[in-house]
Amino acid sequence: MFNGPTIQDFFKQFPTDDACLDYLMQLRHGETIDCPKCGKHGKFARIKKEKAYSCPWCGHHIHPMVGTPFHKSHTPLQKWFYAMYLFTTTRHGVPAKELQRQLGVSYPTAFRMAHLIRDYMGKVDGEPPLTGHVEVDETYVGGKRAGKRGRGAAGKTVVFGILEREGEIYTSVVRNASGKSLIPHIEAQVPKGTRISSDEWLPYRVLTGLGYEHTTVDHGCRQWADGDTHVNTLEAFWSMLKRSIRGTHIHVSRQHLPKYLGEFEFRYNRRKRPETMFADLVASL
Repeated sequence: MFNGPTIQDFFKQFPTDDACLDYLMQLRHGETIDCPKCGKHGKFARIKKEKAYSCPWCGHHIHPMVGTPFHKSHTPLQKWFYAMYLFTTTRHGVPAKELQRQLGVSYPTAFRMAHLIRDYMGKVDGEPPLTGHVEVDETYVGGKRAGKRGRGAAGKTVVFGILEREGEIYTSVVRNASGKSLIPHIEAQVPKGTRISSDEWLPYRVLTGLGYEHTTVDHGCRQWADGDTHVNTLEAFWSMLKRSIRGTHIHVSRQHLPKYLGEFEFRYNRRKRPETMFADLVASL
C-alpha cells in the first residue's frame, strides 16, 4: 500500500507556483551555492518579476526551470508538480484524460505532459548491472488479435525483461524473441557468472556457454517452479503492466510503449521507498 505524501500534504508543501520554484531551485542547485560567475558562496535571491534567482554580489542569474519540461511551458509550475505527484502515487498510471480533468488543461497539453513525465521517469534509474539471481523473460503486448497466442502471435509488440531478485528491473521493446534480439540485452545488463533463471525458450540455452549459471523451468510441461528456479516475479510484473494498460490506457502503441515501460520500471524500482518517488523525479529534471 502506498505510504507517501497525501494530496493534503502536497498542497500544503506546494500552495503556489513560487513554492514550487523555490523547491526546484533548492533541489537542482542547493540552498547556498558557488556563483558560476564571481565564485562567491551564498544564497541566491529570488527575482520577483522573473522565474530566476540572482547572486547577491554580482547579480548573475540562475533559471532553475531551464533544461526541464517546464521551461518555456505556459502551464503553471504547480500543475506540472501535481501531474508528477499523480504519476508517483498511482500503481496503474495516469491517462491523459485524467490529467486533463484534474489539471483543467486541454487534452493535447495533458497528452504532452504525460509523455514528457514518462520519458523522464524512464531516464531516472539509468541501467545499473543486475546481479545475484536474476530472471529473464519476454512478453507480448497489444490488443486482442485472432489467431495464435503467446510467442509468434501476430500484431503484438515483444517486450523483454530482466529482473534482479529483491532488486531492480530492466525492460526493453525488442524486434522479436530470437537470440539475436534477447541475448545482447543480457550480456549488457548482467555480469558473467550471475545466476539466471528462465523458461525453456531455445535462445536461452546459450547462456551457460556464455559464462552464466543458467537454470530453467519448463512451462510447456506446466512446470512453474523448481526450488528457487522460476520466472514468477517477472511474470507478476508483466501481469501488472498488462492490467494497467488494459484498465487505464486501453491501448499503447509500439512507438510510445518504451515510455510506459520506463514509467512502470520507475515505480517498481522504488517500491520499497514510495515516500521519495516524487522528490526523486523532480530532482532528476
